[in-house]
Amino acid sequence: MVASCDSQRSVFRRIAQQSYAEWPAYDSTSLYDRSSLAGLKEDIWTVASTWFDHQAHHSVDEFVSHYPVAYVEFGPHVRYSGAIQYEMAQLFRLFLLKELHGWAHETALLTYLTHHPELHEQLDIETVPDQSTLWRSWHERFTTELRETIEAAARTILIKAQNAGVAVPREPERSFPSQDDEASKSDPDDQTVLDEAASITDHISHVVFPAFSLNRGDGCEIHENAYWDLQTYLGLRERLAANEGARSFVHESTRDRTPLGHAHREHIRDLSIEQIREMYRRAVNQLLDEVAETEEFFRAGIVAIDITEADPFTGDRTGHEDEIIGTKEKTDEYAYQWATVQLVGNAVPIVLDARPVRKGETRKEIVEDLLNSAEELVHIDNVLMDREFDSQHILEMLSQRGLSYVVPKRMQTSEKAQAKRLLQRGQDRYETDRKLHLGKNEWHETTLIYRRQEDSEHDDHRQYSVFMTNTSSAYLTEYGYRWEIESGYKSIKRFMAATTSKDFGLRFFYFAFACLLYSIWRAVDLLVQVELTDDYEHSPIVTADNTLTLLKKETGIG
Repeated sequence: MVASCDSQRSVFRRIAQQSYAEWPAYDSTSLYDRSSLAGLKEDIWTVASTWFDHQAHHSVDEFVSHYPVAYVEFGPHVRYSGAIQYEMAQLFRLFLLKELHGWAHETALLTYLTHHPELHEQLDIETVPDQSTLWRSWHERFTTELRETIEAAARTILIKAQNAGVAVPREPERSFPSQDDEASKSDPDDQTVLDEAASITDHISHVVFPAFSLNRGDGCEIHENAYWDLQTYLGLRERLAANEGARSFVHESTRDRTPLGHAHREHIRDLSIEQIREMYRRAVNQLLDEVAETEEFFRAGIVAIDITEADPFTGDRTGHEDEIIGTKEKTDEYAYQWATVQLVGNAVPIVLDARPVRKGETRKEIVEDLLNSAEELVHIDNVLMDREFDSQHILEMLSQRGLSYVVPKRMQTSEKAQAKRLLQRGQDRYETDRKLHLGKNEWHETTLIYRRQEDSEHDDHRQYSVFMTNTSSAYLTEYGYRWEIESGYKSIKRFMAATTSKDFGLRFFYFAFACLLYSIWRAVDLLVQVELTDDYEHSPIVTADNTLTLLKKETGIG
């Protein structure tokens, strides 16, 4: 089968139905226009991600021939004018084909076209350019930025095709392209790391931030990007509120017009919780696709679900009792609470989704909601949770979804008695099967694992912890990965803007945007490590402050 009008229509219909993708990019966000090369790269990524899933699409050559470029304005990327025989769109396709096959010289492209005359019509060329015309076009007519765009687009197409099981003419590089191919791979110095991070941060920000929108309509004097610029600026400064931050931002920003603090807050307050979550999921999906192109990223893996709380609320919460709820430790204090699901283990620790916690919501509802979202983004094998989620109904739900779990159990009378017996016998570890009552004569079967803590401060039965799992006890060691989510919360809260507002949507947006900044930092660090060392260690070599500063410096977004 070959690409047809029907198959192409099917691809673009699927793209139109995706909540996280828009095509073409310039028509869906004010960030790009028709001459934007960043927009063109994003569009090729969007189409290639779906194109090769169609059973009729099994050729990268066909992708080059059929990809629509009529909307692209190549004019700003041409270095000389005058009478020309070949349009830029035609030459763009020819050089994209050359890059896909990895040919170093134009002669190989000409030979290929000679042996495949059917490509002439598909590429919309009557006569094949000669070698000198092609050489001049690439080296003298195309700007450096356009050449780099073609190289990046070819890499994207090859990776998407290969991921879909389509034969490709050459093996694509699955590490992020470097600005400096001579950079040391063994022990990169601080400047090398910073230079590489600048390139990658700039690229990722142009992929991720267009997922956010304030829906302000046309004709606004202050560009929407300025609002995201200000929000990122607030994240750069610890405990900085919008009013104070907006006044400082006027002097530090290169923009002619920047939003006032109250205007910024008003636009954020107009967003619903669901709008914020949907925008966040779109952005994270784009981010995942960037890091998934490296071999060091593992999509199949482990997630941790947890709830964190803001600083204790000391004001009057009248009318907000369902939102400013008690703390997790059941003290007499009140606080806003947020729940997240995050990649842990071998994967880069990206926050897949975040949601607020309201009074009356069950832990089961929260877990189901977050898993529904996360499973649309990644494949999940195992779920790690804290003991506040040790409900048998949650565990049964996880098992019915085909997921493994490791969850610590709160020790009741029977568990305390068993721990005392283990202590008397000097036994460090013990396993036993247990049936947990679900009601109506229904039971959930799980395994209880008792484990003695070597450095416990207690000398009685409290030396033991009890875990529940529906898989091998060997997976108990994975629970140690859960510390990453607690460590992540510390950084996320560091990235949050300060506010005394009780507005629930504003509060949640500040938390969600901080989660995004944290996730961008960890993604940038992964890509920098892979590029400079061909490996990935969880200890970051790019600092969070560096990433945020680069977001502010390198882009019009932040």
